[in-house]
Amino acid sequence: QGQLVESGGGLVQAGDSLTLSCATSGRNFSLYAKGWFRQAPGKEREFVAGISRTGTNTFYADSVKGRFTISRNNAKDTAYLQMNSLKPEDTAVYFCAASGGIVRDWSTSGYFDYWGQGTQVTVSS
Repeated sequence: QGQLVESGGGLVQAGDSLTLSCATSGRNFSLYAKGWFRQAPGKEREFVAGISRTGTNTFYADSVKGRFTISRNNAKDTAYLQMNSLKPEDTAVYFCAASGGIVRDWSTSGYFDYWGQGTQVTVSS
């Protein structure tokens, strides 16, 4: 069936950096578009960043543009989210997602078929 597994979350201070990884198992996701979403307590899940199948195109939410970088290594079938200059408002559970179809709106979670269980990122002030 295929699974996505996030790792790399943790507790950091404001201004620190973290890199999240999204590994896969049970299915080849190397040709899937991938995205990162996050959900803070009491809030809806929101789009963070997305990357096309080949990695040619990347997309970011305005709130993370210039601070976060999404990338992928298709040989390892792994996606990454490099997060710099973290802020307390970045605190959330971060989810990796994969889409086997055409993503017409990266901010819409419905375009993504597979989801990981999430990894907690906590940024203290």
